[in-house]
Amino acid sequence: MPKSDLGQALAYARGQWSALSPCFEDGRIGVDNKPVENAIRPTKLGAKNWLFIGGEDTGWRSAVVYTFVENIRRAGRDPYPYLKWLFERLPGKTNQDDLRPLLPAAWLASQNKAGHTAAA
Repeated sequence: MPKSDLGQALAYARGQWSALSPCFEDGRIGVDNKPVENAIRPTKLGAKNWLFIGGEDTGWRSAVVYTFVENIRRAGRDPYPYLKWLFERLPGKTNQDDLRPLLPAAWLASQNKAGHTAAA
């Protein structure tokens, strides 16, 4: 019956079909966002501890750092060596025009050229 819990659930699902159909047409697209939830969980768990650090730009800066770290992790690498490498080079940079070689993609490419393998 349309007014039953099952009927309402089916009506809702039918209304969401256009958003769900790509998941069934392309197996690479997940039905849920669990990988994203797992990636941001450490941030959420630390939110109470970080409530009073920084100023009004802290959220933006944190998002940049987390994006860098997650890019390295998605490539199967440990982010610590990248961050160590980055912080060793940042003091010598004088303008924003030459920061592109410090992005995670550039570091990953240099590691791949050097023959380093992804962390297990």
